[in-house]
Amino acid sequence: MLKKLTLLAASVASAFALNNVEININDKDLELGAVIDIANLSDMTEPDTVFLTAKFLHADQANSDLAANADIDDYYEVGFLMKRDFDSNLKVGLGMKINTTKNFTSVPLGGEVSYALDTQLPMYVGGLIYYAPSVLTMSDAKSFMEYRLTLDIEVIENAMITLGYRSIDTNYEKPVARDLSYNSSFYAGFKFIF
Repeated sequence: MLKKLTLLAASVASAFALNNVEININDKDLELGAVIDIANLSDMTEPDTVFLTAKFLHADQANSDLAANADIDDYYEVGFLMKRDFDSNLKVGLGMKINTTKNFTSVPLGGEVSYALDTQLPMYVGGLIYYAPSVLTMSDAKSFMEYRLTLDIEVIENAMITLGYRSIDTNYEKPVARDLSYNSSFYAGFKFIF
């Protein structure tokens, strides 16, 4: 199944003019992501301001609150993001997304920030936070919280090494109220910008 998803991501990358594709891994988890610059699909949008996003996370129970013998379901999300450059180094974005795992669906709202460091080798620090209260949750969900911190190092033009930390909390309402850390882990990966 993971081979099929990797091939699907590669096919999507070749079919559309993508802003970026990424792959993040650690010893237990695999994450695939893509960001599409809508300006590449329509002349009505200013470039580098409006994006469609997608992520897939095949997580392992070792990086969650689940018991050692429990299965953890794959995580999917699609989103919409608007960004603005405040100066040559700082980018700020606001967005929303819909995410789902088995028996859990939410529509979190949030923000993202990226700052280019003044270094000889291009480096970018970034972060994001998304939250969905009970009014923006469905199925057995009660609330949702995600935050990430990243460091991107551009070793080749338009190709970066990513180091990051993610925390995804899925809080359930039924069958018993439970706050669950779906995934909390460090990761490394590659990001390719087109």
